[in-house]
Amino acid sequence: MENIALIDSFSEFKDIKSIDRVTLMSILEEVFRAALKRKFGSDDNFDIIINPDKGDLEIWRNRVVVADGFSEDDNEEIELAEARLIEPDFEIGEDVSEEVKLVDLGRRAILALRQNLISKIYEHDSTNIFKHFKGLEGDLYSAEVHHIRHNAIILLDEDGNEIVLPKSEQIRSDFFRKGDSVRGVIKTVELRGSKPAIILSRTAPAFLNKLFEQEIPEVFDGLITVEGVARIPGEKAKVAVDSYDDRIDPVGACVGVKGSRIHGIVRELGNENIDVINYTKNEQLFISRALSPAKVTSMEIEMYDEERNGKKGRVSVLLKPEEVSKAIGRGGVNIRLASELTGYEIDVKREGLEEEDVELTEFVDEIEDWVIAEFKKIGLDTARSVLETSVAELVKRTDLEEETIIDVQRILKEEFED
Repeated sequence: MENIALIDSFSEFKDIKSIDRVTLMSILEEVFRAALKRKFGSDDNFDIIINPDKGDLEIWRNRVVVADGFSEDDNEEIELAEARLIEPDFEIGEDVSEEVKLVDLGRRAILALRQNLISKIYEHDSTNIFKHFKGLEGDLYSAEVHHIRHNAIILLDEDGNEIVLPKSEQIRSDFFRKGDSVRGVIKTVELRGSKPAIILSRTAPAFLNKLFEQEIPEVFDGLITVEGVARIPGEKAKVAVDSYDDRIDPVGACVGVKGSRIHGIVRELGNENIDVINYTKNEQLFISRALSPAKVTSMEIEMYDEERNGKKGRVSVLLKPEEVSKAIGRGGVNIRLASELTGYEIDVKREGLEEEDVELTEFVDEIEDWVIAEFKKIGLDTARSVLETSVAELVKRTDLEEETIIDVQRILKEEFED
């Protein structure tokens, strides 16, 4: 097989993977030099000439003519008698260039060349894919469901790139079939071996942020900025928005008339309840807005010297009794999101706590912590607040058994009787 024919047979890989011919020729030279080094011990004295237009490649070995019987290195030196078989007028000390045909390397070497070429082309392609997607981290991306595993969904984009949507990055209500189009954000891109691992996320706060950019023109144009996002994926989210133009109502523009603008985002997120609030640098006002729909009576802010668990301070919020459960939310969701959005630990206190009332935390010796936590989740943090609520209501609103609730109320009653 002549060189050009062999190169053409290798060039079929150019059509399999998106690689230009010049790059292919560069990889070919690298592969052939490695083969020459294996066969001759060194490739330093070889010239490889590539013609990308014709797809041809020539290999020339350069050696110095030495006297017969004085050759110490057959790769770099050629004896006079052998040199004169090439050209009869060669003399000692002159340079001889001799073309090496690929077929001279042997069939096994050519098969090894071919395999090495495949490996190099895929490595080159993987590197380009990695660089491309690394630049897309945090961006919105769509791909189609290829197949579904128990712990992940494997997606393919239009170029055939494999993207993984792990179970942990799926919204609880997500349900996809093969062929469905899936949107998310590129969360991470890593090289595992020589193959890029592209992870898509639908639970990251950045996904909600990017959906606002795509679905709301004022956000896309920069007239409205998303200042913060806190999410419990598929359940509830709080988004703080702001505008530098006083003529624009950022919350109204994001929500739309009767929720028309935000409806598409809510549907995409599995009917996730989204609270959109006005951002402000006034931290007391921002915390009050974050605790919506509860109305805050007053608050005290204690700043930490340095962040603790990602929080910059602690806030004690005073609320009327009927506002406590609103501030905390079902299962503590509202207060958790407000804390995440504002960056503060938030303690809720009931307004008008009577002298004879006692906080539940005072009963830790008799009532287990997790039981107290269940009452706090629904805004009941004092003895009287628990006693004033019926057993039936407490069973309905907490995950506690009726016997446990009755036992707790007995303990609390004894405290006041004493």
